[in-house]
Amino acid sequence: MTPEALIRDHSIYSCVMGSRAFGLATEGSDTDRRGVYVAPTPLYWRFEKPPTHVEGPADEQFSWELERFCELALRANPNVLECLHSPLVEHIDDTGRELLALRDAFLSRMAHETFVRYARGQRRKLDADVRQHGVPRWKHAMHLLRLLGTCRDLLRTGRLVLDVGDGRERLLAVKRGEVPWPEVESWMSRLADEADMAATRTPLPAGPDRARVEDFLIRTRRVSAFQGQHVGRP
Repeated sequence: MTPEALIRDHSIYSCVMGSRAFGLATEGSDTDRRGVYVAPTPLYWRFEKPPTHVEGPADEQFSWELERFCELALRANPNVLECLHSPLVEHIDDTGRELLALRDAFLSRMAHETFVRYARGQRRKLDADVRQHGVPRWKHAMHLLRLLGTCRDLLRTGRLVLDVGDGRERLLAVKRGEVPWPEVESWMSRLADEADMAATRTPLPAGPDRARVEDFLIRTRRVSAFQGQHVGRP
């Protein structure tokens, strides 16, 4: 089975991510699509296993196989967790709805480490740009601020909300280079400190609910293997 056929016939969930999901889209913004597909169980009986992810077939499109997606989400991968909470869902079937119903099972205090670790890596790249070119990549600075704010609010509330709401105009000003870099640096540091503080009193559990997720994965594989149902096919 080709990668294109997996996406076409076995996708259970697809959404729009990036600036459009964050409420930061402007004229000319790309449309980044992310999704989840379920490779039919019989494909795993072969020596050559189905792919864990597929790029395309459209531009700016990327999809994960369900098991890989769940593995990453259980590890609190920021990109994958945010995919589960996109306000812009383009396709979903019954299995996809089951997956979204498990969103809280993936959330845990591990998000503090993974989000902040990712943010630190992005911050090092920005600092390197400043050293080399005198200015940062302002778009990347905007998205780093957005990520840190999302992490702080997740730890404070236990809810992952992507849309920046009232913060849109200030963040877009950063993207346009209208906010001095020292002010942006201070803002980043403050958000990181606030996330650290929120982590000490967060309502999130210590770890994800792996048992619930595994039960869902096993049931989905069983449906595909023994009931003759083409999971993800309309």
